[in-house]
Amino acid sequence: MDELTALRELESEVPALTEEARSAARSRLTGAIAKERGRSPVPSRRLVLRAAFTATAAAAAAGAYVAATREPGDGVRLHTLSAAQVLRRAADRTRAQGAGITVPRGDQYLYSREVYTRTMLRSGKRTTHTDEFWISEDGSRTSRYVYDGRIKDEPPLTKHQVAWPPTQYAKLRKLPTDPDGLLKALGHAEFRTEDGARMAYTDLLLLMRGPRVMPPGLQAAAFEAFAKLPGIVIEDSEVDALGRHGIGVSHRRESIGLVFERGTYAYLGLRLEGVKGARPVGKELRGGEKYLEVGGLVASGVVDEIGQRPR
Repeated sequence: MDELTALRELESEVPALTEEARSAARSRLTGAIAKERGRSPVPSRRLVLRAAFTATAAAAAAGAYVAATREPGDGVRLHTLSAAQVLRRAADRTRAQGAGITVPRGDQYLYSREVYTRTMLRSGKRTTHTDEFWISEDGSRTSRYVYDGRIKDEPPLTKHQVAWPPTQYAKLRKLPTDPDGLLKALGHAEFRTEDGARMAYTDLLLLMRGPRVMPPGLQAAAFEAFAKLPGIVIEDSEVDALGRHGIGVSHRRESIGLVFERGTYAYLGLRLEGVKGARPVGKELRGGEKYLEVGGLVASGVVDEIGQRPR
C-alpha cells in the first residue's frame, strides 16, 4: 500500500483515547511523513510592476508572502506577510464564518469530499484522485471511507474506544478555542523548543486531518496555535485540484503542511512532499521519484446516512 494512502487513512483507525493512543496516532503520521518525505488588480505603471517583482522575489527568499491591496486613486500597496500572519488571517476568516455551522446529532454523519493532485517533479506527470468520507458522529454506527473509489467500512466503536482526534461534536466543543489553551489541552504547553514545536505541529495536523465539522472557534484556534510555533514558514505557491491558487505553510523540518487560498486565506487542504518508489536502505529511503501532492476540500457538512451528500 502507498505510504500516502496510509497517511490518508489515519482517521479510520480507532485507538483508545489515551496518551498512548495519541502517541500511536502521532507515530503513524510522522512515520508516513518520514516515508513520503479572485482575480487581483494589476497596475499599469512599470515602476509598480518592477517593485512588485522585486518585492516578491525578496519575500520568497525570506520566506514571506507578498499581498497587494487596491488603494484610493487606483494605486496598489504591497506588503509582505509572514507564515504566522497568513495563519492569523486564516483564523480571522474562519472565526467570522463560524456562526453558521450546523451542530450534528449523534445519529448523523460528518461528510467530506476531497480532491488531490499529485505531480511527479521529474517527469511532470499529474494524476488526480478523490476521497469521500461518512464518519459516524458518535461512533455508534459504521463509518465509510472511500479512497479514490476503494471502499473501506469501519465498524462502530466499542464502549472502550473513541477516535482520536474525536469526531464527537460534544467532545470537540470541550477543547479550548484559544491557541494557548488548545496547545495545553493537546499536551504542548512547552512548544518553544525545536522538538516541542514539531510534536505540537504533528498533533495540530492530526486535529486538522480528523473531524470535518468543528465547533465555532476551534479551527481558528488551531491556526493561531500553528502561528505560535517556531519554525513555521511559507512554502512555494500551490494550485489545488480545483485550480485555486494557494499559499503553502508548514514547519521547516516537515514535508506536510497547510494550503490557504491567496487573497481570501480560506483553508484549502494539505500539501505533501513525497517520494514514490523509494526503497529502504538502513534507516534511510533511497531512490524513487519525488512528487508534490496538494489536496482540496470540495464539500463538507452533516448528513443523515451513508451515501447522502450535503445539498
